[in-house]
Amino acid sequence: MEIDFNEYQLRCELRGHEDDVRGICVCGNEAIATSSRDKTVRLWSQDPSEKRNFVSSKILLGHTSFVGPIAWIPPNEEFAEGGVVSGGMDTLLLVWDLKSGEKVQTLKGHSLQVTAIALDNGDIVSSSVDCTLRRWRNGQSVETWEAHKAPVQAVIKLPSGELVTGSSDTTLKLWRGKTCLHTFNGHADTVRGLAVMSGLGVLSASHDGSLRLWAVSGEVLMEMVGHTAIVYSVDSHASGLIVSGSEDRFAKIWKDGVCVQSIEHPGCVWDAKFMENGDIVTACSDGVVRIWTVNPDNIADQLERDLYASELSQYKTSRKRVGGLKLEELPGLEALKIPGTSDGQTKVVREGDNGVAYAWNMPEQKWDKIGEVVDGPEESGRTFHDGVPYDHVFDVDIGDGMPIRKLPYNRSDNPYDVADKWLLKENLPLSFREQIVQFILQNTGQKDVTFDASFRDPYTGANAYVPGQPSRTSDASAKPTFKHIPKKGMLVFDTAQFDGILKKITEFNSALQSDQEKQNLSLTELDVSRLGAIVKILKDTSHYHSSKFADADISLLLNLLRSWPISMIFPVIDLVRMIVLHPDGATMLHKRFQAENDILMEVIKKVTSNSAIPANLLTSIRTVTNLFKNSCYHGWLQKHRSEVLDAFSSFSSSPNKNLQLSYSTLILNYAVLLTESKDEEGQYQVLSAALEIAEDGKVEVDSKFRALVAVGSLMLEGLVKKAALDFDVLNIAKAAKASKESKLAEIGSDIELVAKQG
Repeated sequence: MEIDFNEYQLRCELRGHEDDVRGICVCGNEAIATSSRDKTVRLWSQDPSEKRNFVSSKILLGHTSFVGPIAWIPPNEEFAEGGVVSGGMDTLLLVWDLKSGEKVQTLKGHSLQVTAIALDNGDIVSSSVDCTLRRWRNGQSVETWEAHKAPVQAVIKLPSGELVTGSSDTTLKLWRGKTCLHTFNGHADTVRGLAVMSGLGVLSASHDGSLRLWAVSGEVLMEMVGHTAIVYSVDSHASGLIVSGSEDRFAKIWKDGVCVQSIEHPGCVWDAKFMENGDIVTACSDGVVRIWTVNPDNIADQLERDLYASELSQYKTSRKRVGGLKLEELPGLEALKIPGTSDGQTKVVREGDNGVAYAWNMPEQKWDKIGEVVDGPEESGRTFHDGVPYDHVFDVDIGDGMPIRKLPYNRSDNPYDVADKWLLKENLPLSFREQIVQFILQNTGQKDVTFDASFRDPYTGANAYVPGQPSRTSDASAKPTFKHIPKKGMLVFDTAQFDGILKKITEFNSALQSDQEKQNLSLTELDVSRLGAIVKILKDTSHYHSSKFADADISLLLNLLRSWPISMIFPVIDLVRMIVLHPDGATMLHKRFQAENDILMEVIKKVTSNSAIPANLLTSIRTVTNLFKNSCYHGWLQKHRSEVLDAFSSFSSSPNKNLQLSYSTLILNYAVLLTESKDEEGQYQVLSAALEIAEDGKVEVDSKFRALVAVGSLMLEGLVKKAALDFDVLNIAKAAKASKESKLAEIGSDIELVAKQG
């Protein structure tokens, strides 16, 4: 059916789950199944007395850990009222009969979490973090294969019969049987969700914050950007509408590639699905399932909508932050009973609904009150456009049959600057400039405010003629505006699958215990417990400012790096990668590295001289890359620059794109550090490495982009601009400008502009 787009409004809320709702399965137009972190699957049926509402009709119990993917089996001979297949963290798939609510099959085979389920002519196809796809028939695994070299996060069946998978390796793959017909490259991070777009191809949702529509041939037909965090799910409707759910707390609705509505939630939106009638079902981390509708007859009454608005407001207030910290996590006044350690040391404590800063007065041995620290509620009372808050978001009708466009504006902005950038972004003539400015002034009540009307092109820095004003030139030459350079700050790899790390260490430890010759290398129960305590500290990021590691924690990790077989150390290196991002952990490790003959460099040489273990290579280069976060390592990084870059240099041409990206990130961080320290010799070495990546036609887009940002930053603020010109950097920039990838074209323009500066 064709749906004319109208704003979706709340239809009803489905309450019953006791934890995050993770998955949705629409069972016709009269029932919905949902899965949850509370280990249950719930079936919701239309309320016979109030058709607008759904009520919980069955609770399906059987999983021993949180439940994720869920798929509906339409009614057939075996399941008179249909069935449901669910997959969980417990590695199992369970098949349920919806008539009885009983579990009828338990499918065992995956070694790690089940991530997605597709039905294929009576067969069940499942994907898993164990990197495999499995085909199940009549309760038995009949086929399994490694679909990707990284966790498989999604699988769908196309109307033509092929399967499509999405993976943490950032790719999609098209399968006919166990044969991969095509690999789709384009996303910069994990592909988390997939959906069929009828008649067009495949939709993908990614951790890179974007959605893409692909032709089955692999061509990108459309990219949708608007979410500000991981996009977990995507679905399409016969009307052409698309819905996506994200960690940014929004379900976004898209039409013709444009976000036409953003529905805010009081938590992460794990899943979003269309019902056949066009209504949308969302699964939220607050444990509530919500249905949204455009049908006036089904919209919730005003009281329910007001209650939801109040719930949103309370949620945002609860997230109030002071000094970058959550108010509710600040210590109370009792924290001031503990003396400070240095004169001027500051501490923020909770006093009522506020955070108050105190400074330690060493001579008088007391805490002096500095004053209140206020960040305010999270963007309260502002309008959102593509997930970003603004004072106003206007609908602008250009006329001549052109579509209405969204114009976001903050009252602190210069309306002329906003108009200039907006017209360039929308590819509209600058002749509309004065019209847009007057529109803004009239609709914000700022008609009597004077603004600087001089135009400065955000890409070239050039001025433009303003109708009705005398010609004039700037007293000082305008500085060019660059989009991606100079790079400031360091990039890090700050996510980890801690449970997987511990599981792998435990697995290796069991192998050592069963090997008589290596039993002496195995961990004691106390050691295993200590590793669990380390992981607990690393998981609790909200207390990084106060949590501490014991000396024994660091000693244990360094001992494992030295003593364990090389094939078993990668999960240990991965823990070190995360510890160097923890303030106390970074400091303690640094002291030990200095005192113990540089074990870090020993590990790098050991793993890179034996390149047969990719996991060692990836964890080690990412560990070194994370060292840039803490300035205490900057001296070490400069001292060992040549050794580090030489050890990892082969990664630039590696077929493993994760190694490529890690190497480019290492190069970019070195560019920032060596520019700040004015190390000309080091800058030459990094420039050479970055240009080598940029010139390689086989390098992935994101790796090439980071290398080019390193080149541009070194040219703009470093000491090697002439050397770059000697290396024919202009031709490299022109090649980047000609790319279909917008960010490569933009950084190419940046470099060309730097090259042409005097």
